[in-house]
Amino acid sequence: MDIFKIYEYALQREYEGKRFFEENASRLSHATAVGVFKKLAQEEQKHIDFIQRQIELVSQDKPADLEMGTNLEQMGYFSLRASSEFIEQTVSEAMVPDLPVLRMAYLIERDFAEFYEKAAKNTSGDAREVLETLAFWERRHESLFKELHDKAFEEYSGMPWGG
Repeated sequence: MDIFKIYEYALQREYEGKRFFEENASRLSHATAVGVFKKLAQEEQKHIDFIQRQIELVSQDKPADLEMGTNLEQMGYFSLRASSEFIEQTVSEAMVPDLPVLRMAYLIERDFAEFYEKAAKNTSGDAREVLETLAFWERRHESLFKELHDKAFEEYSGMPWGG
């Protein structure tokens, strides 16, 4: 498997994800969801930087920079904080318009995670570790958006008809 092509494809997908979060942050009606999308766009930029670094190293026939991934983790990954803040917060306004966007975000992150996991199974060494790191990050994002969506849907389904 050509790791350079995998990283190039991953980079394109991460740019798409970042763009999705940036564009939809302005469309969401619930303030907390807007904040989550803005922070996720920032995290996607970290993924982009991480992948770009790996591409640079692969093109120079150098080993992967696994320390960069570790450093990103130690910087305090947003999704753990955001998840607990959002889930604990009482939802006081209807998020009905946000449900399809939250569902799409969940599906995007799930798709990213599945791509990285599949690619990791077909590689070895440093490249495998890089892809597993990316898959782990995306699974956390997937979990966050599943919780956000489910919480919003729970609120919506409990509302009287008409919202």
